[in-house]
Amino acid sequence: MNNDVDADVIVLGAGISGLASAWEIQQQGALVIVLEAGLQAGGCIATAREQGCLLESGPNSALETNPLIAPLLETLGISGERIPASPRSINRYIVRQGRLHALPLSPFALLTSSLFSARAKLRLLREPFISRASPDAEESVADFVRRRLGDEFLDYAINPFVGGVYAGDPQRLSVGAAFPRLHALEQRYGSLIRGQLRGAMARKRDPEKSRQSAPMFAFREGMQTLTDAMAQRLASIELGTKVTNITGGREGYAVEATGADGRRRYRARAVVVAVPAWVATTLVASMAPAAAAALGAIPYPPVTVIHSAYRRDRIAHPLDGFGMLVPGREGLRTLGTLFSSTMFANRAPPGMALLTTFIGGARQPALAQLDEREIAAIAQAEQASLLGAAAAPEWVRVTRWAQAIPQYNMGHAARISTLEQTEHALPGLVFCANYRGGVSIGDCIKSANRSARDVMAFLQRR
Repeated sequence: MNNDVDADVIVLGAGISGLASAWEIQQQGALVIVLEAGLQAGGCIATAREQGCLLESGPNSALETNPLIAPLLETLGISGERIPASPRSINRYIVRQGRLHALPLSPFALLTSSLFSARAKLRLLREPFISRASPDAEESVADFVRRRLGDEFLDYAINPFVGGVYAGDPQRLSVGAAFPRLHALEQRYGSLIRGQLRGAMARKRDPEKSRQSAPMFAFREGMQTLTDAMAQRLASIELGTKVTNITGGREGYAVEATGADGRRRYRARAVVVAVPAWVATTLVASMAPAAAAALGAIPYPPVTVIHSAYRRDRIAHPLDGFGMLVPGREGLRTLGTLFSSTMFANRAPPGMALLTTFIGGARQPALAQLDEREIAAIAQAEQASLLGAAAAPEWVRVTRWAQAIPQYNMGHAARISTLEQTEHALPGLVFCANYRGGVSIGDCIKSANRSARDVMAFLQRR
């Protein structure tokens, strides 16, 4: 084993959570080393160019949901690379009975929408009179929505939305863990509708924005611009370095890893565990078995991403929106499709349309593991039936994520509580990844900022 390497903080994992944590810790003046098993930083954020198209294998965009994002981009020097979503991407389409319906974005649009029946709209009048659930009771997203809004809104609003955000199943997801704002709205106001009306002024004063009101953005050369900028500006990041064990406690931590130079041992006063839960569970098993068990209980269903490039004149639909989501009740085989070349400028050459389709998730995990030709054929068939794609795409690229998005299923709050207890028992050990605090880029940046503050407070106490 080579000589030990010392640092104030070691961050395990160079995804968005690990990079953002390390960047903030470095900005506070501590010596931080990032260890990443892969040969490229960024985790699931990965951008590529192919035949004039810009392809995102992970997140295609971000929402400015909190006030930390703009200063971060400014400090990294990439504010000028940020681009807003196209005004043409405002529509969100939902599939019902094989046709695309625009999701209503205002009360008037809801009244005139063909997406929901008159019976479903009338059912909303009952919502303000439905009692709130006990604050201590855990409820699935499906049960919560069914109780407050009825089956039709569950099937044609929440189910497809959950598929788009988590690739998840509303019957399994915990509403308090997966959608804390929704849960808090009921608890505070006793009604979602009353909460929307009475909470309007409070939301205007709140520096954090909901997904519905936050501006959407990307970068001129793709989302990898963000993670590349952080990786390039960190003082020490070691790629191709696989962590095999963590030991220690109150007096400091030792991290063992293997890389191109063989086995190495790193020592630090604090460690940020920013790898996926299924990786973290093996790393902390010896010193924190309860945390390891909690991490091991977080499922990550597979998702496959299909990029399809069509001649624009071969698609009948105007593609005048963000994309379409497919409810599970429709019995189709895709989760949804982004109209990528509509969302942002310069995503495809003139005369071409780029679509990004998702298959698998918790709804139909076996589909994500089919042969690439079968997966491409499924995407093409549903693009033909739903969007009027009259011919085969010019080319297709398939990307697989065997373990894609962590599921905030029932019992998730208890699992996170176990991690918090571990952090209390082992000061200087911090868990920070998208299984905690939300799965979006904005959520990860917020969680990383909190983790960095916790680490710096610990170092200052020491």
